[in-house]
Amino acid sequence: MADDPSSLDQHCRPGFACCWALILLLASSTCELERRRSDAELGLNPQQASGHHIYEQYCDRCHAAYSSRGRQGPSLKAIFRKPFLSSSGIPANEARVSEIIRVGRNKMRGFGNVLTEDEIHDLLAYLHTL
Repeated sequence: MADDPSSLDQHCRPGFACCWALILLLASSTCELERRRSDAELGLNPQQASGHHIYEQYCDRCHAAYSSRGRQGPSLKAIFRKPFLSSSGIPANEARVSEIIRVGRNKMRGFGNVLTEDEIHDLLAYLHTL
């Protein structure tokens, strides 16, 4: 009976369906992931590139550069192109953003004891590119 095509077909169908489900799941999840682009691809100058690396090391785990999906903090996309930060009413300028980076705000801890002034300036330069 092993040579019976209908018997073989019945045994392979569940595995085949499972493989297709796995392929579709992987394909849909990769659509949401954005490949990290290099500093050159982003067109960053040396200061912005330094800020980009600082961002990836300290900020990216909570703040996605281009979306807030799956992150604790808000997206930082176009942060300096808006008059205010999120819905807080805080002006979106370098003075306020650097203050938040240094001392923190709400659930965000401050990085004033971690980052130097130069690193904060580099980070701000990168945030202007978002």
